[in-house]
Amino acid sequence: MADRIETGVQKSACTKRVQAGHDKACRNRRVIMLNVLVCDDDKQIVEAIDIYLTQEGYHVLKAYDGMEALSQLRTNDIHLLIIDVMMPKLDGIRATLKIREESSIPIIILSAKSEDSDKILGLNIGADDYVTKPFNPLELVARVKSQLRRYTQLGSANMAGEVNIYRNGGLTINDENKEVTVDGDLIKLTPIEYNILLLLVKNAGKVFSINQIYESIWNEEAIGADNTVAVHIRHIREKIEINPKEPRYLKVVWGIGYKVEKL
Repeated sequence: MADRIETGVQKSACTKRVQAGHDKACRNRRVIMLNVLVCDDDKQIVEAIDIYLTQEGYHVLKAYDGMEALSQLRTNDIHLLIIDVMMPKLDGIRATLKIREESSIPIIILSAKSEDSDKILGLNIGADDYVTKPFNPLELVARVKSQLRRYTQLGSANMAGEVNIYRNGGLTINDENKEVTVDGDLIKLTPIEYNILLLLVKNAGKVFSINQIYESIWNEEAIGADNTVAVHIRHIREKIEINPKEPRYLKVVWGIGYKVEKL
């Protein structure tokens, strides 16, 4: 099992152990030309993550505060961002808020704060995932792969030749162009929000439990998934509903889960 990335001497030792097998592993892997930006003011953590992601064929760019991250995003084609919360100049929370004003790339927040309230805040401001320190680097790599898989699938055209369009009242999802409109207005969703909404719209009228939604979208066992799913559902409502407190489309079925009302 991979060592957890921690602080000080432990992190340095971890970096050295990983580096030893880095070159050999890279030769045996297929290169994937996707750019991942890693932003943390702790350079040892950045270097350790770089080693693991480079082994998987990703091109890693580095930043050490929120301002550097914004600069990298403006000048490079970034496909995923891993960002720490506590950083100088511009922290990860404020940086994420700024990024979400113009980009829907997957964002994974790293933080030493492990309380549910901290995780909910991270998801509320637009992050797609939240990983607490110390973390297993192999788990982080798996989460990166999962987010990028959804992101690249969301951005790629359906090559089957069939136009998949789902309509429900004024809500329309064009799954070939990956576009969502409500009464003709284009709605900007993150990849996870899009996939949750698509799941519910394709099965309009069917109630999905929180665990069913989580396991369908995240492709992993639902452990403590309630807050994660609820935050994304609220974000979707805020974007597609005229009045999120009295939703027309995305409704809760108390004690069971969520559904998109068949209209």
